[in-house]
Amino acid sequence: MIQETPLVNRVAESGLTTIDLIDYLPKEAVVPFDIKPLLVQGMVLMEKPFRESLKQTDWATYQGKTVAVFCSADALVPKWAYMLLATYLSPVAKQVLFGGIEVVENALMLKAISEIDTKQYAGARVVVKGCGDRDIPAEAYLAISTQLLPVVKSLMYGEPCSTVPVYKQPK
Repeated sequence: MIQETPLVNRVAESGLTTIDLIDYLPKEAVVPFDIKPLLVQGMVLMEKPFRESLKQTDWATYQGKTVAVFCSADALVPKWAYMLLATYLSPVAKQVLFGGIEVVENALMLKAISEIDTKQYAGARVVVKGCGDRDIPAEAYLAISTQLLPVVKSLMYGEPCSTVPVYKQPK
């Protein structure tokens, strides 16, 4: 007779805390604002047409949104143009940041990581999840590591069933 032994979930019993960096991506979509369509012939920013284009823009589109401001054309955009654009976007947008959508999402993610209350990880064995539906930038792994190293017992990368040891607190 074969004696059945109960299955034991060793991962659940390991005492590991898993952090998924996807949780620190912005929850709301970042809305792009490309200056290129406001350029004359898609190449030159001229003050009068630029100001007129801004007056004609439907700013309600950006109401309560995080806006990524950039210029996809290889054009020289004077600094005052960004300042002028801010006078239109700031009153309606949740926040206005410079860069493409990916740059802004990464900046928001790094900000969220920097705001983690590390007390909850004091003395913990932490695994930073390595796989997911979205590509996580390398700077996020650097940021989470520098944030957690002062407090964790150990830091690993991967999945609880297969980790790469990164750091172990000296005894």
